[in-house]
Amino acid sequence: MTMPTTRYARSGGVNIAYQVVGTGPFDLLWVPGWVSNLEMSWEVPEYARFLTRLASFSRLILFDKRGTGLSDAVPIENLPDLDQRMDDVRAVLEAAGSTTAAILGASEGGNLSILFAATYPERVRALVLAATFVKRVWSPDYPWAPTPEEREQERVMLEREWSGDMGLADLAPGAVGDPALMRRIATFFRRRASPGAAVALNRMNTEIDTRSLLPALTAPTLVLCRRDDHGVSAEESRWIADQIPHARYVELPGDDHLPWLGDVDGLLDEVEVFLTGVRRGPDPDRRLATVLFTDIVGSTEKAAELGDRAWHELLEKHNAVVRRELDRFGGLEVDTAGDGFFATFDGPARAVRCACAVAEAVRALGLATRAGVHTGEVELVDGTVRGIAVHIGARIAAEAGPGEVLTSSTVKDLVAGSGLRFRERGAAQLKGVPGTWQNYLVEP
Repeated sequence: MTMPTTRYARSGGVNIAYQVVGTGPFDLLWVPGWVSNLEMSWEVPEYARFLTRLASFSRLILFDKRGTGLSDAVPIENLPDLDQRMDDVRAVLEAAGSTTAAILGASEGGNLSILFAATYPERVRALVLAATFVKRVWSPDYPWAPTPEEREQERVMLEREWSGDMGLADLAPGAVGDPALMRRIATFFRRRASPGAAVALNRMNTEIDTRSLLPALTAPTLVLCRRDDHGVSAEESRWIADQIPHARYVELPGDDHLPWLGDVDGLLDEVEVFLTGVRRGPDPDRRLATVLFTDIVGSTEKAAELGDRAWHELLEKHNAVVRRELDRFGGLEVDTAGDGFFATFDGPARAVRCACAVAEAVRALGLATRAGVHTGEVELVDGTVRGIAVHIGARIAAEAGPGEVLTSSTVKDLVAGSGLRFRERGAAQLKGVPGTWQNYLVEP
């Protein structure tokens, strides 16, 4: 799925960024936790897959809370409270033409969802709370929350580590063994908010207490929690569900606090069946992959110059070189058409290095190739590889010049720390692909 258009709703003189994606039979508002960035969300494959699944059975409405992401910045000393953010939600729903919606709130976003559902019950058809807390500082009657001292230590750590891993091991313990994924998540968080805003919002969240609203909720409610979540305990989630009339509680295996990491399909299966009554499950033939397209520049002219026999012999040498490099870097040849190759990789850095190696090797044959690399979700159908990611990769390759390897911004972000160097090529309209795409040239 390509990035949807970002629009703006006015709320009390502030611009609130929002997007609408999907054409499902009901509206679903996604309320993220803490901080967010609409457009960056689609550039993180794991998050994009989460949102795409939600949009597959709903008309999904997304927004950035004021002070974060693409919404207007606000003074750190004057951050919005839950009431103001509730007004922002109402403004977004009205701008999106939504009169009633299901709401899915995660972590701190669950509190905003609770407040909106309790205040405007006529506008909420269902409520889903994932990894949600309703109080964020310890008290004898709420023993699951961190102590004030622990919250202060967390703020000190955030301010000190916002340029590093910012304590993500607690939010995404399943990613600890994957340095590239951890860097990707950290970059995502930095683009969501400044360090000052992140710390100030953390301080504001410490003051949240929506316990008194739970008995007033009337919408059908699902409470989800992963059993070993480091941020919200299962006991805490069960208590929350017990306070909500007729709420359903589902405890899932796992320890990732971020709902778009870990066993995402297991969590979304529960969301989908609760909201639609159908347990469809994920498409078993969809997966994340890096696609590589290469072809020979000026092949028609070269063939005319050499004649059929000589050209065929040269083409066979070219194909042997490409296949050698695919084998060397772990690529899987999907298709060969004329003088072009389409291959997939399980890692973007290997795909980029393979493309560079091909470009270098064919120079000895008097040839120049162009290549395009993109990472996204693909469909496997009867042994073929399909999907919008395939079209994007092919279109990026078509933008490359002789000897060039072009990549999408997704690939550039995924290979951070690999030693590969890039130069911004600029935004391009890719034929047949909606939106504008930022391409990057791989430097030698």
